Amino acid sequence: MAPFGTEEAIRRLVETYSAMLLRLAATRLDSVQDAEDAVQDVFLKLLSTRPSFRDAGHEKAWLIRATLHRASDIRRRGAGRTVPLEAAENAPARAEAPEGALLSAVRALPPAYSAVLHLHYYEGYSIKEIAALLRLPAATVGTRLARGRERLRRMLKEES
Repeated sequence: MAPFGTEEAIRRLVETYSAMLLRLAATRLDSVQDAEDAVQDVFLKLLSTRPSFRDAGHEKAWLIRATLHRASDIRRRGAGRTVPLEAAENAPARAEAPEGALLSAVRALPPAYSAVLHLHYYEGYSIKEIAALLRLPAATVGTRLARGRERLRRMLKEES
């Protein structure tokens, strides 16, 4: 690994993690622009705080946790935001995600469930790996996966 802060190290981080972090942020946020903002904010925080990492796994876990926290902050900030009627009439309709109803349903779940479902099914992490990334007991992750799947199943059944 190149020393942190060098152009090479920064480029490696962005190339390695930006797509995954963007997908993760998109599960919590309603727009691609907000997801991009969340990821950009995380990389800026990384550059400004310059945390020290034990290894690549610790680096990745920090980025995932920071992205989940930042996406939650943006979602909370947007929850109280109102848009004037004139602006809402002229705004384009929200485009449906290419993945369709399933990803929309995952996004509609509470953050605790959507995060573990995304990490497990979209990113391929095991329950133990998710537990380490989110600093949760493995049993909690397993419970959230089971409850999230059940809620997802009910939501999709109601839609059809």
